[in-house]
Amino acid sequence: MAKIFPFRAWRYNPEKVGNLADVVTQPYDKITPEMQDRYYQHPFNLVRIIRGRAFPDDDERSNVYTRAARTLEQWIEERVLIRDDRPSFYIYHQRYALPSGDRRVRKGFIGLGQIEDYEAKVVFPHERTLRGPKIDRLNVLRATRAHFGQIFMLYSDPARRIDEILDEHADHDPDMRAVDEYGVEHLVWRLSDESAVTHIQRLMADRPLIIADGHHRYETALAYRDERRAAAGRIDLHAPYERVMMTFINTESGGLTILPTHRLIKPLRQLDLSSLLSFLERHFDLHSYPFLDERQKAASARALRQDMERLGRERSTFGMYAAGRAAFFRLQYRGDPAGAVLMEHVSPRLRKLDVTILHAIIIERGLGLTPEFIAEHEPIVYLREFQAGIRRVDEGEGAICFFLNPTRIDQVRDVALAGEVLPQKSTDFYPKLLSGLTIYRLE
Repeated sequence: MAKIFPFRAWRYNPEKVGNLADVVTQPYDKITPEMQDRYYQHPFNLVRIIRGRAFPDDDERSNVYTRAARTLEQWIEERVLIRDDRPSFYIYHQRYALPSGDRRVRKGFIGLGQIEDYEAKVVFPHERTLRGPKIDRLNVLRATRAHFGQIFMLYSDPARRIDEILDEHADHDPDMRAVDEYGVEHLVWRLSDESAVTHIQRLMADRPLIIADGHHRYETALAYRDERRAAAGRIDLHAPYERVMMTFINTESGGLTILPTHRLIKPLRQLDLSSLLSFLERHFDLHSYPFLDERQKAASARALRQDMERLGRERSTFGMYAAGRAAFFRLQYRGDPAGAVLMEHVSPRLRKLDVTILHAIIIERGLGLTPEFIAEHEPIVYLREFQAGIRRVDEGEGAICFFLNPTRIDQVRDVALAGEVLPQKSTDFYPKLLSGLTIYRLE
């Protein structure tokens, strides 16, 4: 099913740029204005292409996109970027620490993947995308005719035969190494051995691919492919624009981490905590973790997190912290018929997800925040850090914070392969793939 290919990547020339970590970036959608300013301090940082600065006097001849194209051409002319001499896969390891302090290694490889329509049932999304980011990415792609970041793809290989091949060719010093701003170590080895490359292609051929991260980039590549097909007046499956750069990760190889995304509800006039608790008691088993001082508060928060993780293996379990209450709450969903009625508009598969239960029952019914209200007023702030939710409630930025366990990888797989998508902000794959390690130029 999956058609993948080695390629001759353009890569940063170490003789020109020095430390690789100074010129590669986080994915474009994770680059904050502060990060952009920091990245701009290096004259060859990739941010100048993938998320360049706009200026008041920009026009059709000089703008973010034209500058991106000129910068790419200039760097190639000056040999800031140089092209590998042979088609290769690129073995990609990420060594990182979890918030708990535990250390993991996520292993995969970078290659090209054939762009497929979703209807072909080869590539499966797991979330919906927004129009705005795709327009911006399409403009960058039109101007540069190059891909600078990889789409994060999941595949299943329980026997780990592909991992074995990759490990055999990553037994020496890496060709590239960078430690990013989060302390994640990124290691890359070239794999140009033709027999190994062909073997991997054969092993991948019957495997569906699930987009973990990079839905906007994939759909941008799909739209650009269709533009080029229309301009050519024919379909050439071997054309460079028929492929896009991907990182392939085996779901059974270990090292995969999905972090939870907690929900901070902004202060609302209509919020009545007593009424909310009465509502919750109809569908959830409630347990409180009271505290009298900061020491007890820290202990209660720690106990809540431990119990959420332990009990969440058996049934959907949430944490809650509300302004004006000297206690945390644990909510365990009972899964009774009354709760099922509140989710009758949701497919049976999605009803099993914590994030669905939280939104369909607690947020929509308990708080009265409909999807339309959320889309218009944006009353929810999405947070990765547990402590940030507590702090922002204490500082008055939120009325309530709901804490979740992470979505499991098997849930992502089952939903995607069934042709469904998860609710917004259901997954946060960590760490992110760096942009600029390899570049795929379409010309």
